Amino acid sequence: MHRMARFEKVSEEQFYADLEKQSGLCESVRDLQIYEQIQLPRRATAGSAGYDFFLPMDLCLRPQESVRIPSGIRCHMQPGWVLTLYPRSSLGCRYHLQLDNTVGVIDADYVQAKNEGHILIQITNHSPKGETLRLSQGSAFVQGVFLSFGITEDDAASDPRSGGFGSTG
Repeated sequence: MHRMARFEKVSEEQFYADLEKQSGLCESVRDLQIYEQIQLPRRATAGSAGYDFFLPMDLCLRPQESVRIPSGIRCHMQPGWVLTLYPRSSLGCRYHLQLDNTVGVIDADYVQAKNEGHILIQITNHSPKGETLRLSQGSAFVQGVFLSFGITEDDAASDPRSGGFGSTG
């Protein structure tokens, strides 16, 4: 196994700015002290490939409802690596929970984005039984897996990253 990445929290200011944008909440959200409760992703066992991401707040997601969750997390990776995000298997099976972009792809240079590389995770509850997904703050809801990748021999990409979520088109 390669040790090639490091998780850390984004700044408190960035987290609350993104939280307020996503949920439409006002400044009073800072009174909830959510930031202090953010947990860094971690593997559940020594043999786990995925790093569990934990909810920074309680979640209630009705059938067919979507939400973009500011994770409070950013990731420093060595070049040649990507972090991919997937719903936890149990939530995918029971609620047909899915990431709205199917698989989250976090590039190594995303950490340099204007939003501090804040990993935002948009999910939808597609429960076939019409069940509401209820998860408590601190519950694992998605998992991240690091993958190495290659580039073509004639690759000429040289533009630096500037934007955040969805900024490369």
